[in-house]
Amino acid sequence: TTFSPPPTVYLEKTDPEEETFTPKKKKPKKNVYYGLKTKKGFARRGHGDKEELILFNYLKEYIPPDPYVRDIYWYDFERGEIRKSRRVDPSKGVLLHGPYVVRRGDVTVEEGIFYIGTKHGRWIRKTPDDILIDKEKYYRGWPKESLVSFYDPDTRTKIKEIIPVEYGKKEGNYYYFFEDGSIAVSGEYRFDQKVGKWTSYYKNRRGRRKREVQYRKDPFDDDFVPYIRKEWNSRGKVIYDRSQYKAEAQ
Repeated sequence: TTFSPPPTVYLEKTDPEEETFTPKKKKPKKNVYYGLKTKKGFARRGHGDKEELILFNYLKEYIPPDPYVRDIYWYDFERGEIRKSRRVDPSKGVLLHGPYVVRRGDVTVEEGIFYIGTKHGRWIRKTPDDILIDKEKYYRGWPKESLVSFYDPDTRTKIKEIIPVEYGKKEGNYYYFFEDGSIAVSGEYRFDQKVGKWTSYYKNRRGRRKREVQYRKDPFDDDFVPYIRKEWNSRGKVIYDRSQYKAEAQ
């Protein structure tokens, strides 16, 4: 580490009447984004001409991300890489928050910003030849195209339904809420198709499940027929279990 010598200060006699006062502008706090303190980090991926340098910021203190957002981005200490998952173990990594830049050589091939582990604002991707290939906009993990309806459309404080939309197709986690804010239905869309397990819940039963329906795992599997996996009564007792029913049938 090298240290620069202190600057030379010249004291000159001036007429007090000629002196003017200019208020100093407050410098923006370093590494503080959306009011949250972060640290800078970097990672590398690829080899040779395809090696990329990733510059990012991460939260100094863990804050739980939005539980309804599907894709949470974080830096994995053990793997030394940035990962995307539904859940994050704070003992294994840190949430991305703030500017994110990917460079290949002198070209920025991806750029955006994160908000508590979720994509936020404007994101762009380019080829190594600096040609724009993709541009997206997000709001705290939700694609800007997503459709949100409210029980109170004037004040917009009670969300009724969230339909995730990306590039004109349903993509991501779907939610339908009761008016008290509890989840009524949850599931996932991929390429405009319902996939995986969709769950419906009883109202005013503290998240008590009502029914699970299994949809295709592959969004392009048009031969798959959805079926009910399980059903519960309002007291939480299983009244139908497909796996048990199939076992008894055999």
